[in-house]
Amino acid sequence: MKVLVTGGGGFLGSHIVKQLLQESHEVHIIARGDYPNLQKLGVICHKADLSIKESLKYPLKDIETVFHVAALAGIWGDWDDYYKSNVLGTQNLLEVCQEQGVKKFVYTSSPSVVFDGSNMENVTESVPYPNSYKTHYPKSKAMSEKMVILANNDDFHTCSLRPHLIWGPGDNHLIPRFLKRAKVGALKIVGDGKNLVDTSYVFDCAKAHILAEKQLFKDSKVCGECYFISQGEAVNLFDWINQFVVASNQKKVTSKVPAKVAYFIGGLMEFVYSTFNIKSEPRMTKFLASELSTSHYFDISKAKNDFNFEPKYTMQSAFDELKSSKYFNDLCQSLGLDKD
Repeated sequence: MKVLVTGGGGFLGSHIVKQLLQESHEVHIIARGDYPNLQKLGVICHKADLSIKESLKYPLKDIETVFHVAALAGIWGDWDDYYKSNVLGTQNLLEVCQEQGVKKFVYTSSPSVVFDGSNMENVTESVPYPNSYKTHYPKSKAMSEKMVILANNDDFHTCSLRPHLIWGPGDNHLIPRFLKRAKVGALKIVGDGKNLVDTSYVFDCAKAHILAEKQLFKDSKVCGECYFISQGEAVNLFDWINQFVVASNQKKVTSKVPAKVAYFIGGLMEFVYSTFNIKSEPRMTKFLASELSTSHYFDISKAKNDFNFEPKYTMQSAFDELKSSKYFNDLCQSLGLDKD
């Protein structure tokens, strides 16, 4: 099968690519950079800009399945950039896929598309989209997800997966961010520190995408549906973060900031950054304060029932594997930390 992965050179995308290669598929990726490490594995790399429709026609020629993983992430930035990358990019991709006769489309979304700032405890996919969003990323992802689901028809089968807090070997965002902030004393417990969260270990997350794709066929119950993806094991957020902090030979984070104070500071920083057109990301925002102080974990039984998703890793086994990995050792060295 000829398969294309957008963002195939990125964190999750590259893991999906490698698992597809293990199943002997012909794998193509769309990316803006060069990935000689993937080319050596036999991956066919295309340079294209998702926001330019014409640039997608050649890469999608004769492709049967698309995994749309690429996105502009983050909690700060201009709406035009998020719209161009996430909304327009997805719209263009869907249109060209249908023009070129692509049969299957798996979209990587996010639970943040339904996050309204309050606790989300063991919620199902029936939870509605909120009326407003505190930052551009979830708004743009929600708009894209809706397009993906509406595009599903008898000839073009689509679904959307919502993995939460993806981490593992190759993570260049979540774990590095925690460790960097801990190193400079900028990592604080927001709220009472009792909130529980779900996370997604990247190997299981990639596998979920491939399992969902296998069930995309006419009249399948997966078609036109959304699915939460995680390890199915809610953990205390700050206990989990502190595992990595301690493993990198740093002191456990115990200092707390009340949730309302963090939210106020986030709002103030957003005002200052917007007023003076500061492009860098604020250390705190209202969205981040809400994320860090609330519980958000999800019922993944729908994914288990509809396409037999079953996490291979427990949270502890995933941590143990990552802690002993070359990735974690190299990360600690790059940050000037001595792992324990």
